[in-house]
Amino acid sequence: MYSIELQNLTKRFEDKTAIDDLTLTINTGELFGLLGPNGAGKTVTIKTLCGILKPTSGTARVNGFDVIKDAEKIHRIIGLCPQEPAYYGYLSGRENIEIFGTFHGIEPKLLRERTTQLIEAVGLGSDTDRRASKYSGGMIRRVSLAMALVHDPAVAFLDELTVAMDPQSRHATWDIIRNLKKRGKTVILTSHYIEEVEALADRVGIIDNGKLIALGTPTELKQEHNAASLEDVFIAMTGRKIREAA
Repeated sequence: MYSIELQNLTKRFEDKTAIDDLTLTINTGELFGLLGPNGAGKTVTIKTLCGILKPTSGTARVNGFDVIKDAEKIHRIIGLCPQEPAYYGYLSGRENIEIFGTFHGIEPKLLRERTTQLIEAVGLGSDTDRRASKYSGGMIRRVSLAMALVHDPAVAFLDELTVAMDPQSRHATWDIIRNLKKRGKTVILTSHYIEEVEALADRVGIIDNGKLIALGTPTELKQEHNAASLEDVFIAMTGRKIREAA
C-alpha cells in the first residue's frame, strides 16, 4: 500500500506555479527525502498533502484519504513539524506539547506519559518548564518535533527539521527519525543538509521549479550521475541557474 499518492498534482499561485504536474508514490513505512533549492516547491507540496493548501488540479492521497474530501481524517493520522514553528511563547515546552496533544483528544494520563517520553527523546532536560519564548532556535525545533509526534501519527512530515540545531542535537534527532521508521511510520523529510538525507532516506526525490527531476535511492542517484555524494548530485542537477547568474 502506498502512503502517499500524487497524480498530476499542480498548485498555482498568481505569480508562480509551485507544483507542476507532480506524480509520485511513497511506500508505507518509507523514509523519503524530498530535496530541492529554495522555492522549488517542497514546502508547498507538504502543505498540500497536509490539507493546508488546496491543489489547483490533480489528486493527492495520504494513506488512501483524499486531501480535499478527507481532510479531517488526514489531520488525525499525520504529524507536521513545519518550517516555521508554531508554538505559544508564554507556555513552557511541556505545556506546548501537552496542549497540542489535547487537540488530538489524547487521554490525560497517556498524554502525560507521552509528553515525558518525548521530552527525554528530544533532550529538553532542565529547560522543559521554561517559557518557550526563552528558547533558542534549536530548542524550538525540538519542541516542534515533540508536538508533531505526541499523538503517534502514522505519517510524519518533517520540513527542515534540524535547522538551527547543534551537531549533537541533530544526531539525536536522527535517532528519533530512524526509530519512527523502525516502528513502521512513513516519514517525509526535507532538508538543506544533503548529507542528512543521504544518511537517513530510503529514497530521495529532487524537485526544481515544482517538477520532479530525479528519483531513486541515494546509491542509485550517485551511480547514475557518477557522483561521490548525494550533494554532488544535487548541485549538478539544480545549480545551473545559480552558476549562470554568477
